Amino acid sequence: MNNQLILTLVSSIFISGSAAYLGTLMLSRKMTIVADPLSHLTLPGAALSILYGFELFTGVFPFVIGGAILIWFLGRKTKLPMENLTAIIFAAGVGTALLILPIDKAEEALVGNITNISFAETLIAVLISITVIVFVAFMYNKIMLMNINEDIAKIRGINTNSLDFLYLISIALVVGLGVYLVGSIITAALVAIPAGTSKNISKSVSSYWRVAIFTGVASSIGGVLIAPLFSAPIGPVIIVINVIFFTMSVIVSEIIRTPRKG
Repeated sequence: MNNQLILTLVSSIFISGSAAYLGTLMLSRKMTIVADPLSHLTLPGAALSILYGFELFTGVFPFVIGGAILIWFLGRKTKLPMENLTAIIFAAGVGTALLILPIDKAEEALVGNITNISFAETLIAVLISITVIVFVAFMYNKIMLMNINEDIAKIRGINTNSLDFLYLISIALVVGLGVYLVGSIITAALVAIPAGTSKNISKSVSSYWRVAIFTGVASSIGGVLIAPLFSAPIGPVIIVINVIFFTMSVIVSEIIRTPRKG
């Protein structure tokens, strides 16, 4: 196994695992929609990185973190629905990228290129993923309560504004990492599909996030190992494997729910 493959596998495992774990919280609050416009907001940063030859995270993270802060700020100041805010952010990201990114250089920004990740970028991806996982684990119950009923969370003494801000920053960080793995177009799938798969078949909170992480990690490992066999980009293959897992979970859930005769 060569060094580049090891870097690719390690970064993929941590990125997909943190995305799936965070996705279990986002699904309960119907916030997976936020990941999609944020991922498109990374396009201008990815475009600048490709055009000027600097590392991807240098261009991506300022845009995606800035977008998360903007969503949080506008959500507090305007009281507009999340769907409206995300549509604005989506348009800003795609529109800006189309102005500056030549179409012949768009592939890496759109579908990712994890096979070119450097040791420094892998280390950053691992550290950010661990930070997100630790934050989510520490705040899981509080965020889940806030997802269910924000008023009850406030009564319990939870600072919902600060927690919501950190929550959005965590989403932004995971989305920024996801650009490496699957590109800017389908990053939201990394948080949405494993969580949906797990929700179909899980019967407890602990199994919910465990199955989601397993699904996300297994899909990434499968994508990294299978894609080269077909000369296919890794990102789309990872998403296809995720979709296969989701389809299997729907079938399994139907079998479990169908009462046996006799």
